[in-house]
Amino acid sequence: MSYSTKFIGKQVKIKVDRPLGSAHPKYPDMIYSINYGFVEGTIAPDGEELDAYILGVSKPVSEFTGTCIAVIKRSDDDDDKLIVVPTEPNYAQYTDEKILELTHFQEQYFKSKILRK
Repeated sequence: MSYSTKFIGKQVKIKVDRPLGSAHPKYPDMIYSINYGFVEGTIAPDGEELDAYILGVSKPVSEFTGTCIAVIKRSDDDDDKLIVVPTEPNYAQYTDEKILELTHFQEQYFKSKILRK
C-alpha cells in the first residue's frame, strides 16, 4: 500500500493552485478539466506537497475541503494523487472507471491505478 492511502475516508483541505479551466504551468496546451491542488504542509515522496484531484465541483475554486475516496498511484512516477469529493454519502458515482475518465487529461501520460481501502 501507499503512504497516501491513510487519507482515504478522511476529510482533507486542498489548496487549489490549478483551478478548473486553467493551463498547466509547463504544458500550456493542457487545460485542467477539474480543480487540482495540494494538501498544504504534507510532503509527498517526490519532495513536493501531496497533490489532489477534486471531483464533483463544477466551478473554479481556490480551496476546498472534502473527503478523500481514493488515491491514484503512479507506477512510473513517485507522485500519488488524492481523489477528493464533496463530503456527502453518494460516493458510488465515482467508480474507478469514472475517476480514470475524469483525470485522463493528465493521467494519460502515466501508468497508474486506483487504490481504495
